[in-house]
Amino acid sequence: MTALALKPPFRGTCPVSGELMSLSYLPLRERPARRLPQLVAGLFLYGFSVALMIRSGLGLAPWSVLNEGLARHVPLSFGTLTNLIGVAVLLLWIPLRQRPTLGTFANILTVGWSCDLGLWLLPPGPALPVRAALLAAGILLNGLSIAVYVGARCGPGPRDGLMTGLTALTGRSVRAVRTAIEIVVLATGWLLGGGVGVGTVLYAVAVGPVAQYWMPRFTYRERRDQGPDRAAAATRRTRRPCAETGPGPGR
Repeated sequence: MTALALKPPFRGTCPVSGELMSLSYLPLRERPARRLPQLVAGLFLYGFSVALMIRSGLGLAPWSVLNEGLARHVPLSFGTLTNLIGVAVLLLWIPLRQRPTLGTFANILTVGWSCDLGLWLLPPGPALPVRAALLAAGILLNGLSIAVYVGARCGPGPRDGLMTGLTALTGRSVRAVRTAIEIVVLATGWLLGGGVGVGTVLYAVAVGPVAQYWMPRFTYRERRDQGPDRAAAATRRTRRPCAETGPGPGR
């Protein structure tokens, strides 16, 4: 499953104040009723987006290629394999000294079954125009879902933790480690018979910008960042004076 790194904190730009908002993990004691539904919704949408790309038959993301390749050799559903691979990757956290969170376990439990549900709902073998539409919808929904579940700030998924752990262990950049992991996973899945195609390339190019666009809109902001003084300061910084209305507040 492809997502954005949470450790070290990733930062995105807030469209309102222009300030940076952290995506690092927040303890669940802070507004769980607000954040947990967002986490589950984002993970569910992620699994459904993978089902859309599978039904398109035009190529998958690297981890999905691996899952599909394995599904050709073992009598298990795509979603079940997704969950099992998540558990296997989580075991690799032990020597890397990574600590799972609720978001980690929710990732393993939710994505696989929501993908299987999507495959059950979506009929296979549509015409090419429909397949192209399914691919586009899958990529767009995938990027949106990443912003939704990462923005809940409930902790990284298994694959994200593997990436950040290897980054800390090797001293390499996140980009280099992530690229190496994706290449190994993609090559393994392709050798096992997973679907590689134009959708694989489009996913690699498009999902990052889509997730980046939605990230500021779904990132949970800490209470200390939501006070009236901060909001007023943001208004003063972003509101520009005009000839008709005069200067902004505080001027």
